[in-house]
Amino acid sequence: MCRIDAAAKEAAVARFLEEFPRAPRAGRDHPALRGCEDIAWAEFPGCPAGIPALLRALLDPAAAPEAERVLGNVLMDGVFHMGPAMPAALPFLLRLAAGPKAPPRTGLVELLLVVAELSSPVDGSSERAVRAFGSDRDHPERAQCRAVFAEHAGLVHGLLDGRTLPDGFLGPDDRASLLRAATP
Repeated sequence: MCRIDAAAKEAAVARFLEEFPRAPRAGRDHPALRGCEDIAWAEFPGCPAGIPALLRALLDPAAAPEAERVLGNVLMDGVFHMGPAMPAALPFLLRLAAGPKAPPRTGLVELLLVVAELSSPVDGSSERAVRAFGSDRDHPERAQCRAVFAEHAGLVHGLLDGRTLPDGFLGPDDRASLLRAATP
């Protein structure tokens, strides 16, 4: 199974900060990011300490697309696996996506869709599903993300109200996935 290692994640954050050194200042006082500095990100296995810089950089119009790409990569452990820091990052992502002024808003919603899908419980009786996605016992971040979605259900419903995203951006399956994730 292909996994993204901690050194590669740290290197990606360092490259981003080298390319966009001023970007993390953009969101320094944004209310959606209050508390992101208080989390010991590096204590999550395989997680770089630079997550707050990437979250703040999402509010820099020039750096936002790259910040979103790097953030998505460092919060994942592989193609079908969220990293253990995803539940801690999810409230910030939800609050940013819910704000109509976040520059990469549609990209954030796309990341939320991936998280919603990957948060779904895996059918433990399906050997194929367990082989592809791992068991829920081995991936507690799934249940933790579902709890975050449920806790922030109001933000999820706000995204789905039809007036906050471009017409046709979310299809019926996307809407159903977000609603499932936000329903305890």
